[in-house]
Amino acid sequence: MKKSLLVLAAAAMAFACASPEKMAKMADNVKTDCVPPVLEVINDAIDATVSVTYPKDYFNPNVVVEVTPVIVYEGGEASMKPFKYQGEKVKNNYKVVSSDGQTVREKIHFDYVEGMEKSYLELRAKVIAGNKTISLPSKKVADGANTTYMLVKRAGNLALKKDNYQDVISSTTEGQIKYLVNSSDVRNSELSGKSVKDFLAALDAISADERSSITSTEIVAYASPEGAVDKNEKLSDNRSASASKAWEKVTKGHEAANPTVRSVGEDWEGFQQLVQQSSLEDKDLILRVLSMYSDPAVRENEIRNMSQVFTALKGEVLPELRRARLIANVEYKNYSNEELLSLLEGNESVLDEEALLRVASVVKDNAQKESIYKKAIERFGSDRAQYNLACLYLMEGKDAKAEAGLAEVKGGDADVVNAMGVLALHKGDYATAENCFRKAGTQEAKNNLGIVLILTGQYEEAAQVLKDAPGCCHNSVLAYILNDQLDAAKERAHCQDPKVWYLKAIIAARQGRQEDVKTCLENAYKNPALKARAARDIEFAGYQL
Repeated sequence: MKKSLLVLAAAAMAFACASPEKMAKMADNVKTDCVPPVLEVINDAIDATVSVTYPKDYFNPNVVVEVTPVIVYEGGEASMKPFKYQGEKVKNNYKVVSSDGQTVREKIHFDYVEGMEKSYLELRAKVIAGNKTISLPSKKVADGANTTYMLVKRAGNLALKKDNYQDVISSTTEGQIKYLVNSSDVRNSELSGKSVKDFLAALDAISADERSSITSTEIVAYASPEGAVDKNEKLSDNRSASASKAWEKVTKGHEAANPTVRSVGEDWEGFQQLVQQSSLEDKDLILRVLSMYSDPAVRENEIRNMSQVFTALKGEVLPELRRARLIANVEYKNYSNEELLSLLEGNESVLDEEALLRVASVVKDNAQKESIYKKAIERFGSDRAQYNLACLYLMEGKDAKAEAGLAEVKGGDADVVNAMGVLALHKGDYATAENCFRKAGTQEAKNNLGIVLILTGQYEEAAQVLKDAPGCCHNSVLAYILNDQLDAAKERAHCQDPKVWYLKAIIAARQGRQEDVKTCLENAYKNPALKARAARDIEFAGYQL
């Protein structure tokens, strides 16, 4: 009797657990799920979590089930190694699924392949019972894949080294009238002396040069800092008056505007400068006295107390301070960009380093830019030209040449570090690129860091980094979209570039604004490549394009 009951119990259990054939028929009772439901590509990879829920009395304790995730896309299929599950009575090392019902979850990973934009993920399963294999109906679990992050502008931002070329060069030319001690009389020997003659010759040269012009003239008179202050101030005033009369006399027939006239009084500034430049044995002591005392009388008294020092000053320094300066302020109009281009073709030897760097920034042809930079390097050893040449190669996609060029740059400043980061970005070495951009810290590096953060799926930080990025708003808008900050993305999208219009269409689609999707895409289609992309973009699934 007991044996019969055991047989009946075994039969009931066998009847309760589905056979392999029945598992196939009951496949609709198996529930599947995927997070996210629309696959997303990040850093050229698709990662998601799939779950399969087997109901009670479905999973036969004596079978093995193989589940293979497969992405079906335009142009082919991609499959993973199958997940294997076993019933409770199978003696193997697969994950056990109870006949009482159970949910299993698995991480899936696929490398992105072009064409997966229009695709879907399905689970293909089969039941293995001994030598028998029965296929189960395939189950679609996700659509995909979203490649919106690939819209990032990834070329990288570079800051070229600027030239110090001066469009207008300001300078001064001057002559001096020297006076005898306690005198304001201008001697004829001074008017016919070398200093005044050289000044007048300079005025004539300026007048003859069509690029040069005198902007203003000055007369500045002084007294040496010896004796009473009030006496020296009056003496300085008298010298300014006599120098003005001398100016009128000597500049007749020369181009010289009416000068402004100043009287300085005691020339302590000139005194300090001459002492500093002198070879006086006690000049450090004199300079110390000047720094310790500001009162002119105290200064003079302290210096006079050093009798030997004062004697040396009377012979070498003080006579140079009894003077009036005749000054012409001059502007030289440098070569224009057009003239530089002309000189480049016929007389480039007159161009210095700054002129070569300026003309390189003006020319449009990259081959010509390269030639100019090489000339600046060859003639002047220009480190800025070397760096700019490496940047030119980076912008042209000549990464091997860029790398070699950057290695020749002597200064490893922030711009160079940023350029090294752009080189790593081009190579797909995002870790090195990110490190370089964080280290450089320039605005260009900050923009480039945002690119890397987008490419590696760090969308929240990317949006923060790019929120105030100057210039084109493209990458900052994209970062906001990827971080699901759609209102911020919409507000930031102010550029009229077709690619930004495409981003606006994505924002509209995610917000359910059908008419705006159409309008934005019409503007985006000025770039034909975007029309082809939109046709297979999961962002616009369900919209009539």
